Amino acid sequence: MEAKLVAELPDEPGWQYEPKWDGFRAIVFRRGDDVEILSKSGKSLARYFPEVVTEVAAVRCDAFVLDGELILPVDGVLSFDALQARLHPAASRISRLARETPAQLMLFDCLGLSGDDLLTTPLARRRLALEAFHRQHGSASLLLSGCTDDLATAQAWLARSGGALDGVVAKRRDAPYRPGERAMLKVKQHRSADCVVGGFRRAKDGGGVASLLLGLYDDAGRLNHVGFTSGLDAAARAALVPKLEPLIATPGFTGKAPGGPSRWNDGKESAWEPLRSELVVEVLYDQVTGERFRHGTRLLRWRPDKAPAQCGMEQLIHELRPAELATIAV
Repeated sequence: MEAKLVAELPDEPGWQYEPKWDGFRAIVFRRGDDVEILSKSGKSLARYFPEVVTEVAAVRCDAFVLDGELILPVDGVLSFDALQARLHPAASRISRLARETPAQLMLFDCLGLSGDDLLTTPLARRRLALEAFHRQHGSASLLLSGCTDDLATAQAWLARSGGALDGVVAKRRDAPYRPGERAMLKVKQHRSADCVVGGFRRAKDGGGVASLLLGLYDDAGRLNHVGFTSGLDAAARAALVPKLEPLIATPGFTGKAPGGPSRWNDGKESAWEPLRSELVVEVLYDQVTGERFRHGTRLLRWRPDKAPAQCGMEQLIHELRPAELATIAV
């Protein structure tokens, strides 16, 4: 069951609010000695998370289906990068990472238990079944996600939960589980940051500027590339060329700079123009991974009133620390 993006959480009786964790969605199947973990797309994740398979297989209940999220704490924070690193063809590497940085399973729904199919039962009853399961079988690796029917509590999660949450989900407590449907509502995390425009990429069709490359200063005074903003309309793309070309000068970024192939350019080199550090923009972002914006950002406004030197890395809100996890997981 998936979620539909909305601007605000519903404010009426009958809704249950849950954290939307920033990990890999996973449906866990256990029947006897067989354990399977499927992704949202239906692909098996079991070989990539053998430590979770072992934990599930050790549960003293030989038939259940659970809905949850795979999360992974590394060096004091929950790391999406570490999850992605698990999707590797080498079994030896997966085995090593499973030992060094074990993943956890955050549970939020129970779809079947001890031979009973719970798909058609209301969420309120499924939640009771999940809580009973966790009381008996929960561990440091099998966690129970929090839930509330109080809107103020859900809004507080959005305000203080850091990058561990992708947002907050709302589900009807009287509704069955509806696989393949967007039967839930979600509000995503969005935050803003003031960034230096350290460079830009030209549009391949010659129509002006394709994207602005964003930078933030670290404690040593180095300007590090932290992401990009695009989505400019045709008029803005053309208008930016005379604004940016007079500022072209090396190096642009004095710390981490835009590299070569990446997931943003389909594995191909992508040329960029460096700029003097004079322009500042405010952008809207959702998640931070590895000290950069995980996704493209949205340009909110230019900030001629802001000095580039004021644009520091401290603006970035990072992933939640496991020590804080107890505030939104039970």
